[in-house]
Amino acid sequence: MILYVVIAIIAVLVIYLIVQYNAFVKANNIVKEAFSTMDVYLKKRWDLIPNLVEVVKGYAKHEKETFNQITSLRTNSYDSIPMDKKINVNEQLEHGITKIMAIAENYPELKANENFAKLSADLTKIEDEIANSRKYYNGAVRELNNEIQMFPGNIVAGVFGFKQANMFEANAEERNNVKVSL
Repeated sequence: MILYVVIAIIAVLVIYLIVQYNAFVKANNIVKEAFSTMDVYLKKRWDLIPNLVEVVKGYAKHEKETFNQITSLRTNSYDSIPMDKKINVNEQLEHGITKIMAIAENYPELKANENFAKLSADLTKIEDEIANSRKYYNGAVRELNNEIQMFPGNIVAGVFGFKQANMFEANAEERNNVKVSL
């Protein structure tokens, strides 16, 4: 009788471990899929930037520092950047894009340029897609991190080596209020 109880307890524990392990695998795969979705839009933006820079360069030759910063960020192939570094590189790139758009505001003839208008519209669309995919990614990361942090899942996660993922967060500059002066 005691043997059956011990076997039943072991069976329940094994079933629990299998179910919990599979939940971690599923959550981890959802995070990877969410990052991959976001990565597609980040790559589109990555490829759009040189065209935008070239159009703006023609109008604002004295803004060399901004252009050099963006160019240096793009020296590596996007696909060769490790997943954990892509978030950081894209945050820096976002800062450069903000500077380019601010430069463009000072050149009415640039804003009227057909190429700039199309590139700017494309960039706006891609930025919206990136924002939506960030929400999805962060939701997937939250679910994975909850699974990993909550008891008793945290024990199983530790045994099988599952790690928390990082959220895609706004940087300090993005958190500041926009100053509007009329």
